[in-house]
Parts: sequence; C-alpha cells; structure tokens
Amino acid sequence: MHPGIVYAALAFTWWGLFPLYFRIVTTVAPGEVLAHRIVWCLVLLLGVLGARRQWGWLGAVLRQPKVLGAFAASALLLSANWLTYIWSIQNGHVVDASLGYFITPLVNVLLGYSLLHERPRRAQWAALTLACLGVAWLTWQTGRLPWIALLLAATFGCYGLLRKVAVLGALEGLTLETMVLAPFALIALAVWSAHGQASFPAPDLRTNLWLIALGPITAVPLLLFAAGARRLSMTTLGLLQYIGPSIQFVLGVWIFREPFTPARLIGFGLIWFALAIYSLDGWRVGRLASAAA
Repeated sequence: MHPGIVYAALAFTWWGLFPLYFRIVTTVAPGEVLAHRIVWCLVLLLGVLGARRQWGWLGAVLRQPKVLGAFAASALLLSANWLTYIWSIQNGHVVDASLGYFITPLVNVLLGYSLLHERPRRAQWAALTLACLGVAWLTWQTGRLPWIALLLAATFGCYGLLRKVAVLGALEGLTLETMVLAPFALIALAVWSAHGQASFPAPDLRTNLWLIALGPITAVPLLLFAAGARRLSMTTLGLLQYIGPSIQFVLGVWIFREPFTPARLIGFGLIWFALAIYSLDGWRVGRLASAAA
C-alpha cells in the first residue's frame, strides 16, 4: 500500500477513536483536560525538536510580529476547537461532534469563496446547498442550531485556513501554537491546584498516566497526518478524512447509545449526500488534472 495512504489513514483512524479516550477521563473537567493536553503536548514536541536539534526556525519567527500574530490566532482557534470537542465527548454528544467534522470540508469551500476569492464549481455549490438544508432540517427538528457541530466545523475550518498560508511546517507550527497557549494553561492549572480543584497529581496512577499521555495522543496523529499529506494528492486526502467522523459516528450510535431518530437521519442523510457530491467532484477534477499532466 502507498505509504502516504497508510500514514493518513492511521491519523484519521486515531482521531476517530478519540471519544474512547476522552470518555476515560470524564472525572477531569474539560478545561483541565485541555490545559494538560496543551502542556504535555508541548513537552513532547520540545523533546522531539531537541532530539533533532531543530531550533533555527524559532529565532526567525520571534523577529516577525505578523507571523507570531497569525499563530496566536490559530492557537486560539485550536484551543476553542479542542475544548468544544472534549466537552461534547464528555457530555454525550459524540454524534454531534462527528457531524462537525463531516461538514468541515464544505465549510472550507465557503471560507475559500468568501476570504480567498476562490470560485467554487457547480457541484460544490450544490453540495453546500444540500448541507445547509441538512443543518436547517436538524435545527427545525430540535428547535435549536446544532451549535456543537457548527462550532467545531467553523473553528477547525478557520484554523485550517490560517495553517494553509502559514510559513511553518506541521511540527514547528504546532510547537509554536502550544508555546503560545502553555502560559495560560500553566496559570490555570496553578490556580486550580491552589484552590484544591486540580485533578493532577491524582491519588490513582491511572488518571496521572492518562493525563500525561495526552501529549503523544495529540501529537502523533498530527505528525502522521503531515507525513501523509506530503505524499498524497488533496483529492485522496479529502476522501480519507471521512474515516475519522465515520468512526466517531459509529461509536456514538452503537457504543455510547446516543439517540439517533429517523428524523435526525434525514438531516444527516442530506449532509452525507452533499459530501458524496463534493467527493466525486473532487475525484473527477483530480483525474482530469492528472490526465492533463
């Protein structure tokens, strides 16, 4: 099998299985889980950079305020996405979280049109229209917007947009983002500890290990994704990215037994149909581009 497909598939499968992990640490508040995720991820990344002696980029970035500002914004979006996701998993909204990552590719098309002045093709407009109808149907059925899905899609879509134009690679970029967030995370952990509200260090070894493991659990799939993205076309990568939300959806319905009514299936069905149109159009354009090349 193509190594790029292996790396990307492993990354998306890893992300899809995240709900199983975050359900283990339900005794820890979402905000504290986020803080530990930031701190331990930074510790691991600094260790990797130290082993590779890969520090030259840091001095150059610190002399560029615009670059620092862009990564501060992407760090804020990333933390908002992580916090929303952790909260949704711990509070029984795995299916809603999966919906957010199903519609993220369509949000990317909308962002490209509105901010980068890209011109979506007819099939992409059709996919966006169907997705909007699906969201409208879910809103009408429940009486409220599917805010978890929309917030996850919006934050991850905007984060992807900033990283698309970023000057750093995946490893350096994630390190800088966690460096920006780490002071706030450490302050929060110190405050919670001073008030006796911290869960770390916990009396049981398992909780301590699960919190420390947030570092590699966060960083490894991102590095696998970066390795796969360098070796694959955007069309192939776009098709593989549905592995993650598909696994999350299966976990939410069949493992965690979240309610999924026939009326809700209609809304999801419209969004899945939109994704099918979007994916087939991307595959067709990719084939034409390859033939032309």
